[in-house]
Amino acid sequence: MLEEEGYDFEPKPYTLYAASKGKVSVAVYEKGPKALVQGKDTEDFIRFTLEPQVLGDAKLGYEELHNPEMFAPHIGVDESGKGDFFGPLVIAGVYTDAIATRSLLEAGIQDSKAIKSDARIRTLAEVVRQTPGVAWEIVCINPRRYNELYEKFANLNRLLAWGHAKIIELLLERRPDCPRALSDQFANPRELERALQERGRGILLQQRTKAESDIAVAAASILARESFINWLRDTGNAIGVKLPRGASREVQELTKTLLDQRGDDFLREVGKMHFRFANSSTATE
Repeated sequence: MLEEEGYDFEPKPYTLYAASKGKVSVAVYEKGPKALVQGKDTEDFIRFTLEPQVLGDAKLGYEELHNPEMFAPHIGVDESGKGDFFGPLVIAGVYTDAIATRSLLEAGIQDSKAIKSDARIRTLAEVVRQTPGVAWEIVCINPRRYNELYEKFANLNRLLAWGHAKIIELLLERRPDCPRALSDQFANPRELERALQERGRGILLQQRTKAESDIAVAAASILARESFINWLRDTGNAIGVKLPRGASREVQELTKTLLDQRGDDFLREVGKMHFRFANSSTATE
């Protein structure tokens, strides 16, 4: 199709092909394969070429028709740091309505996991905070408090339910008429229902896989991610150690070093102690 429309092709690393014409460029990458469309005329290319001639489905500009629930008033909740040994568990919530959802869509808000740049996360987080009609809340559970709560709940899903409920309660103080809250599926919905206090017991709770496709949840994921990466940066600078993400071998080796050099009490200030390799008996093997 691109050949027929007179696009100019050029070799590009890791692509099956790459082509451009006027103010739009298209690269189809080997991995996936995934197509990347860029340029000032991207929207026209999607509307008038990609969707009708390739996808056979008109979605761009018709999001409200295809997904009306996303534009109705609701709270989206997401978390960051759950699978990372170092750093806090951050849970964020964002309230949106139709006007706010359209603004966030136009600004390029998407699931934070699809964004690889910390600078981009911080830019989009500021967009979320500055968007008219949006209300937001963040609960950052620092490692020491996280470890205390984990010992109390003895279950990560219960701890998550407690955090999600806290966010919903806080946002309902600001948007008491909000009828619905949406989050990713992480546990039996009854866990979250039980964690809600009186204010939140009248709200409709929804959990589903890939909830980050909802703009409110995606916006919450960006705020949570920003808070998490900022904590790692600031705490790492304060203690003179770069704190890596995840639970990789690098993380495990640093955990052993910190445990040997600074002790268990220090480790509790920066890490989640229920990870198996944080146990002093296994960390020193």
